Amino acid sequence: MRSALADPAPVRLLLAGVVLAVAALSGCQDDEPYVAPTPTASTDAIAPAAATRTLDDLERALRRRDADAAAELGADDAAQDLLRSVAETAAALDLVDVTFTYLTENGQVAADGSWTAAIATTWRIDGFDERSARADIEFAFADGGTRVGAIGGGVGRTPVWISGPAAVRRTDDVVVLVADGVVPMRPLVTVSEQALVVAQRVLGRSAEQLVIEVPASSDALHAALGQPPGTYDAVVAVTATADGANVPGAPVHVFINPDVYRAQGPLSAQVVLSHEAVHAVTATPTTSGVENWLLEGFADYVALRDVDLPVSRTAGQIIGQVRRDGVPEALPSRLDLDTRAQHLGAAYEASWLVCVTLAEHGGEDALVAFYEAVVDGAGLEAELRRHFGWTIGDLTRAWQDTLSSVSSVGG
Repeated sequence: MRSALADPAPVRLLLAGVVLAVAALSGCQDDEPYVAPTPTASTDAIAPAAATRTLDDLERALRRRDADAAAELGADDAAQDLLRSVAETAAALDLVDVTFTYLTENGQVAADGSWTAAIATTWRIDGFDERSARADIEFAFADGGTRVGAIGGGVGRTPVWISGPAAVRRTDDVVVLVADGVVPMRPLVTVSEQALVVAQRVLGRSAEQLVIEVPASSDALHAALGQPPGTYDAVVAVTATADGANVPGAPVHVFINPDVYRAQGPLSAQVVLSHEAVHAVTATPTTSGVENWLLEGFADYVALRDVDLPVSRTAGQIIGQVRRDGVPEALPSRLDLDTRAQHLGAAYEASWLVCVTLAEHGGEDALVAFYEAVVDGAGLEAELRRHFGWTIGDLTRAWQDTLSSVSSVGG
């Protein structure tokens, strides 16, 4: 057997390293102590396989309604509390079809060895959603992928149910999800149930259901919807699909902006929720090509139908605009009804008066049939002629007469 000492090469390599180290130290001044460089994290620390096993464990914990098992996957106290709340909320919502699929890393590994990744997540509220929602959610992994450090943020969505502690109430007709006491639960459940009744009364439907979600803040609302900050800052509520997939059958929920909703009185809150219930029941977020004045005007027509308020209240902004600038030349446009439009309130009121004009001309049954046909994909102008015997020009002139009439009262 050959002796290890017979080959001097390893010794030469080691000595060369020592010489280089001594040469480097000899150039240092006595008052500048040597400091070892901070090690930089390597992408070698990313462990998708370990993270996938952790996600599988989280899936099992949620399926079994095991909040303790979910919490054990957290990297620290905060993460454990988050995962416990996720499991508790999922159980209270009766979520099914919950899956987590590792997609790809988001950037490099941090100095502490943690990294973030996009996780394709699916979920469905059993008994309420026809199909599962799907969204890419950012997860932070720690301890070589064996622990979850955080959920949400980044460029993906952060659904309310996975964002932190929340309260849930389920009835036969309504599910209400409220982030950690941000608004009182009981009054909201009552308003939501009444909103469904209001929508059903006009639409003639009796088997519809409603899902209401209240994120922790306006910022959390935008994160849940995957929208840029500021999009819905001035909006009380918005109806949208749970995952942004505006296709038939996608789960449609009502999302409330708590920062604005808290300032509403009982009557205003009821009108807003009734308006959104119409959107949810008729699944308008999954439609395309329908004029916004019809979608928003009809929802307001239903919400205000049995509200005992003078037109000076229900159309005060558009009345003021007409008195100042005259009657508009055209029906409200998509830009007029953009959530950040300067005169959004007036545009909503003007759209409501379009539908009031139609109902006064042809009756409420004709208005409902017209709305449902167009939402289902029929041509607006053809249905307008069919149900009212009008062209768009006829409707515009009749609506302008309505605006002139209501604006002259008390003027």
